[in-house]
Amino acid sequence: MRKVSIFAVTVILAVVISFSSQAFAQSGSKVLMIAREGYSTDLDLTIKMEVGVMTLLLKNAGFEVEIASTSGQPILGSTQKIEKVSRLSQIKLENYAGVIMPCMAVGMLPGPPVSSEAVPIVKKALAEGKPVAAAANAGTVLAEAGVLKGKKYAFATDPLNPGKEFAQIPDKRFEGGIYSGPGVVQDGKIITSGICPTLERFVGMQNGTAELTKRFITAIGSPK
Repeated sequence: MRKVSIFAVTVILAVVISFSSQAFAQSGSKVLMIAREGYSTDLDLTIKMEVGVMTLLLKNAGFEVEIASTSGQPILGSTQKIEKVSRLSQIKLENYAGVIMPCMAVGMLPGPPVSSEAVPIVKKALAEGKPVAAAANAGTVLAEAGVLKGKKYAFATDPLNPGKEFAQIPDKRFEGGIYSGPGVVQDGKIITSGICPTLERFVGMQNGTAELTKRFITAIGSPK
C-alpha cells in the first residue's frame, strides 16, 4: 500500500512540474499584439507591412504572436486579411512576455476612442516589467494609459504642438511626456516609433516598424 501511495504522489508531482514548466514556457514565448480598430487609411498596407513584418520578426526570434482587438472580429482589407483575432476582454496577460501595438493607419486625435480594454493591459504589463511597444498613432494608447509621464517617446510630430501639416489640435493626453522626435525611442520598457508604413508613404520619412520590433525583442530577451 505504501509503495502505491509513493508511486501516486510521484506521478502527481511529475504532472504538476510538467504543467508548470509548460505554462512558464508559454508565458515566455508568447507576445500579445493589440490591433487598433477604427477607420484606416490603408488597411492592406498596414496588414502586410506592419502586422506582417512584426509577426515575421517575432516568429523568427522564436515567439508566438497572438493578435487581439476589442471586437475580436477578423480584420479584412481589400487584398489582405487577418482571420484569427482574439477578444481583449478574454486575454490573460500572464500568458505573454510583452505587448506590441501596430499603428494600423488609424488616425490621431480626434480619431476613434482608445480601447478601454487595451489601457489596463498596457498598465499592467509595464507594472509587471513587461516591454510594451507602440508604433506611430498607437502611442495614443500609452498616452491614454498615463504611462508616458516623465518618459521619452516618439511620435510623427509633437502631439502637443502638431503643426499645420498634420492639421491636428494639441493632444492633452501626452502632457508630462517627453517628446523625442519621430525615430524609434526607448525609455525603459516603453518602446515607441513615430513613423508607420502609411506615414512613410505620405511624409517620406523612414518607418520604424522593423527597428521597433527588434528593440522589443531585445527588451524581452530570449524565449523561455
